[in-house]
Amino acid sequence: MDLIETVPRLTLEPEDVVGLIDELEEYHSIYSPLFHRREQQERAKEYLNGLLSRMENKSIEAMVLEQEGPDLNAIRSTQHFISDGAWDDAEILRRHWQEVSKDLAEEDGVYTLDGSDFPKQGEDSVGVKRQHCGELGKTANCQAGVFLGYVSQKGYTLLDRRLYLPQEWVKEDTHAERREKCGVPEDVEFKTKPELGWEMMQALRRERTLPGQWLACDEAFGQNGGFLDDVAGIGLWYYAEVPHPTRVWLQRPASEVPPCSGRGPAPTKERIVAGQPAAQEVAAIAKSLAADKWSRQLIKEGSKGPLLADFAALRVVAVRDRMPGPDVWLILRHNVADSELKCYLSNAPEDTPLPQFARLSGMRWPIETCFEDGKQRLGMGDYQVRSWLGWHHHMTLCILAHFFLVRLQLRLRDQAPALTLPQARLLLASVLAKPEFDAQRALDIINYRQKRNHAAYVSHRKRRLAQLAQSE
Repeated sequence: MDLIETVPRLTLEPEDVVGLIDELEEYHSIYSPLFHRREQQERAKEYLNGLLSRMENKSIEAMVLEQEGPDLNAIRSTQHFISDGAWDDAEILRRHWQEVSKDLAEEDGVYTLDGSDFPKQGEDSVGVKRQHCGELGKTANCQAGVFLGYVSQKGYTLLDRRLYLPQEWVKEDTHAERREKCGVPEDVEFKTKPELGWEMMQALRRERTLPGQWLACDEAFGQNGGFLDDVAGIGLWYYAEVPHPTRVWLQRPASEVPPCSGRGPAPTKERIVAGQPAAQEVAAIAKSLAADKWSRQLIKEGSKGPLLADFAALRVVAVRDRMPGPDVWLILRHNVADSELKCYLSNAPEDTPLPQFARLSGMRWPIETCFEDGKQRLGMGDYQVRSWLGWHHHMTLCILAHFFLVRLQLRLRDQAPALTLPQARLLLASVLAKPEFDAQRALDIINYRQKRNHAAYVSHRKRRLAQLAQSE
């Protein structure tokens, strides 16, 4: 394997960086017609610019204060644009898929599904609940989102998003008032995360805009056999991580409809014939494999060098409702560094080579990088809106902001072949318009914040005094 001995040459000049403003204007113009009112078009542009800026806090109030100063009308207008604005983000995303197809599409592209959680204070935000929070690695008060992404050899980005509503939010009368306050549509039904993922996949495939052959997902989706069968039913090959206790058969067991015993109705459902081997846990199968069944494979070339793991693959029979299901691949991966075991199931063709599975195991990670970049650099988790519409609108614009930086990386590849997404944002931030900041502006912002803080204090004090009076 050849080593990279020279740093990729950066040949960008200052005038090239200044030209990024025109690139951003062109990007805005793609979506502006889909915001049907001029004020919406202006707010969308300002919001995207704020998400792409170097500001650390990208809540609505913080972005407006930075861009327009302590203008209460501008803050309220932007809050209305995100929380209540009558613009169709489904239409925006359909156009986004077309743009992604122009830049990233490959026939064997990989769709990716994953969840991302957002810690929240209080109980007023739509869908919030004490539940497992992946970002914190523990049970916490948070909102849970499900996201669809796309990966090819050219790059990766996010495509769609859905907010997960816990059952009590949808079904229990005790949450009726909260649903109404948050603007949850009356026709919203409870859907599991795999159902939300399937909903997004169906919407994307209906458009026939963005080609792909694979779907990669983690065990939250992979442990749902019905979901995997649905994916296979639309002609995709899934590469799904599954939990270690997942059971499969090494050989298809014989099954039959039991003969009638003469008592009661005649059986109609098949059962496993007595004496057939039981299905085995995938982790136990991995442990039983001989050393010569494992092969060291390259997953990808990482930022710190090649990423390697030991892989094994064998044909097995999936379990569906305790009965034999489809013939699938069981792919096992032992990490070289820590020997962690990962297990996957795939409906890929029987002649799929092992290096292909090794490559696929590295194609799910980019969606995690999208979340990391989105939260750390694009304000994905900084929203302070509480409504159903506000959550989806904010996430839609974060998706657009992320893909703009991906486009920049592609456009500048000849002059900056090693340009990362954070570096692309740094270049753009250097030429984004910055309002003049002087002593008077600082005083105006401080005065605004002190008034807001005092109003919040008065409101909290009034509520607590009322609670105290009720307890006496």
